[in-house]
Amino acid sequence: MRKDRKEALQLRSLGKSYSEIKKFLGVPKSTLSDWLRKIHWSKRIKHILAEKAKEKNTIRLRNLNKIRGKHLARLYREARNEAKKEFEYFKLYPIFISGLTIYWGEGDKLSRYIIKVANTDPRMIRVFVKFLHEICGIPKKAIRAYILLYPDLDPNKCKDFWIRKSGLSTKNFNKCVVIQGRHKTKRIPYGVCYVSFGSTYLKEKMRVWLTLLSKELIKRILICGSSSVVERFVANEKVAGSIPVSRSALP
Repeated sequence: MRKDRKEALQLRSLGKSYSEIKKFLGVPKSTLSDWLRKIHWSKRIKHILAEKAKEKNTIRLRNLNKIRGKHLARLYREARNEAKKEFEYFKLYPIFISGLTIYWGEGDKLSRYIIKVANTDPRMIRVFVKFLHEICGIPKKAIRAYILLYPDLDPNKCKDFWIRKSGLSTKNFNKCVVIQGRHKTKRIPYGVCYVSFGSTYLKEKMRVWLTLLSKELIKRILICGSSSVVERFVANEKVAGSIPVSRSALP
């Protein structure tokens, strides 16, 4: 067994993240993933690290509700700094990237504090709910939802559908909103589901995450557009210690 692989196993057994091991040994995260992703106790450590990150994030969001006035500017700076560190950790998580891209394409960008997504696809809504709950650490009971309907749709039937498909419960849903427009017949079978959560602190983080994600994607496009297959593989190993796009392993 390679010496650095043995050392990586020892560091992982001490509860170190891939980023920490990479910094200590200089081994790419993609290599660490190949070494560690199938080991049972390593999977357990990954789960523990994710839970710790989620718990920390949840506490930060909750504590902000108690702070007002001049201290907010300082806290928003901290939010931006936290977001940069969190992006480096979570960017290898499919649910993190999926949630961000859903918000990027379908989310409300105008509100100062509401994180809201609307869609007719229940899979998209369910993924975004998982993003809010598992990545952002938001309790499901704090997530709000409502359904936009055409007049001829059955509100109870539509609500039951979205409860089954979204991963939320009846308590999450407010009263349905009926569209009073020119077209009074259903154009979509179960209406449009809106999912939201209010937090200026998280909204600030979302802005930073989206900026970093766009830069990451542009960087990868430039690499892939100007290199051979072999060069792209080598570049993927070197760029920010990230794994190739085709791999699904998480840190």
